[in-house]
Amino acid sequence: MRKRFEQQLTLGTIPIREMKITTKKRSGSLPGLCAALQEIFITPEWNERVFGILEAKIMAGKIRTGRPGMNLWQIFVLSQVRLCQNISYDELHDLANHHTLIRQIMGVEREFGYERHEFEYQNIVDNVSLLDDETVRELNRVIVEFGYKVFKKKRRKHYA
Repeated sequence: MRKRFEQQLTLGTIPIREMKITTKKRSGSLPGLCAALQEIFITPEWNERVFGILEAKIMAGKIRTGRPGMNLWQIFVLSQVRLCQNISYDELHDLANHHTLIRQIMGVEREFGYERHEFEYQNIVDNVSLLDDETVRELNRVIVEFGYKVFKKKRRKHYA
C-alpha cells in the first residue's frame, strides 16, 4: 500500500522540516527547488493539495494492499527534480542515490554508519512515469501558486 510519507523517523534520519538548505546565488537550481519542496511539505494547505493530486492519479482504483513501493512524496520529489533539471532517468537515478540534499528532502538520507536506502533504476522509472503530462501540469499550477503566495510574501517582509 502506498503512503503519502512514512511519518515514523528512523535513527540517523534528519527530519525534512529541520533541514538546512543553502540557497546561495551560485548553488544552481536544486537548492531553490528543495527549499520550495520543504515549504510545501511543512505547510498543511499546500501539502494537502499536492497529495490530493498525487493520490487521485496514482492510487485511483487501486486496492490498498500489497507491497509498499515508493511513497508519494518520493515520487513527487523525483518528478520535480527531473523536471527542474531537465535530466534523463539515468541522471535522476544517480542523483536519487548520491545527492545528499535530494535524499534529505525525500526523507531517506541517513548519517554515516546507518543502513542506506538505495533506489533501483527501474523502480524510479516505473514510479515517476506514473505522473502523466496533465498531472505534472496540475502539480505545477499548484507550485506556481504556492511560489507567488509564499515566497513573494517573504520577500516583501524582508525588504519592508
